Formats: sequence, C-alpha cells, structure tokens
Amino acid sequence: PRSRRSSRRRPTRTTRRLRCPRPSCSSRTARRRSGAPTTTPRRHEAEAARRRPLVVTDRRAAAKASRERLRSERLRTRSAMETGDERYLPARDKGPARRYTRDLVDARRNVGEYLLFAALGLVVLQFALQSVNTLWGLYSTLALWFVVLAVVVDSFLLNRHLKKRLSARFGDDLPAGTVRYGVLRALQIRRSRLPKPQVRHGEQPR
Repeated sequence: PRSRRSSRRRPTRTTRRLRCPRPSCSSRTARRRSGAPTTTPRRHEAEAARRRPLVVTDRRAAAKASRERLRSERLRTRSAMETGDERYLPARDKGPARRYTRDLVDARRNVGEYLLFAALGLVVLQFALQSVNTLWGLYSTLALWFVVLAVVVDSFLLNRHLKKRLSARFGDDLPAGTVRYGVLRALQIRRSRLPKPQVRHGEQPR
C-alpha cells in the first residue's frame, strides 16, 4: 500500500512547471528569470490606452481639409469627363460596356441630337409666319411633329442596333440599363455630352 501511495504522489510545483504543455508557460518562466515584469495591465488601463478623441479639436482645419479634398475630387472627375479616364469617372459611366456604348452612339449621326435646334427653329418660324398666313403656321406645326416622329423611329432603330452589337461583344455579361444609357445619350447635343465623345462621326469604335 505504501508503494502505491508513493507512486501516486502529487506533482510538485517544479514538476508542474516542467510538464506545462502551453508555450506561454515557458515565456512566463523566462520573464521571471530575467526579472521582467509579468503583471498584465488592468482593464481600465488598457481602455485608457486605446481611447482616442472622437471629436476633432481643430474644426476649422478639418473643414478646410474636407473642402480641399472635395475640390480635388471634382477636378479629377471633370478632367475624366473631358478625357474619358476610367479611373475617375462616375459609377454610371464606368466599365468597358458603357465605353463601347458611348463610342457606338458618338460614331453615329442621330436625329435626336438635332431635335432641340429643329424645335426652336420651327417654333420661331411658326410665330413669325402665323401672323402672315395661318396655313404656314399649320405647316410648321406639322413639321415639328414630323421631327418628333423621326426621333422616335431613329431611337427605335438605335435600340436594336445597340442590342445586336453589345450582345455580340459582351454576351451575358452586359450590365443592365446599358442600351437605355446609349439611347438617352443619343438624344443629347453632341457638344454637351458627358463624358466627351472620343470618336468622330463615321469612325469605328474601339
């Protein structure tokens, strides 16, 4: 019985230290031997060390920096609108599909880009000729409706053209709303389009 008790003797502190399987035990032992402090910081001390001021003390400097940052972003976006740089374009104009759509529209002569000039000219002509002859005013009104009808037909043909070319180039990877994006661009005056046209009339898009 005594031999059994002696074999089941509890391990001493030294034995526990040697049998400790965790790597942190050896590091703590090394720190104790070297004399380094082993106490961990308390909770409130750690929170105080991590605490940073949430409100900027110098509000004028922060507002000035924010204005400068917004101004630089606007300048970069405006420059990208002029040159077609994809890095700084708005999200609605980014991507190869949108760029290819813009090139397809800009390379084509669209009736919609002349709608504003035709409408203004016919309205002025209507008011000028209506006082002379009522029949001429009626003719100018019919001509205005004819221009609007031509724009509708041209937009329908452009819609089919864009669907065919974009499906052949991008397939199922075509983003939603790309065809409508091109049709709406065709209704704008060429000089007022943003981003600026990068191809000429009749030029093949890249």
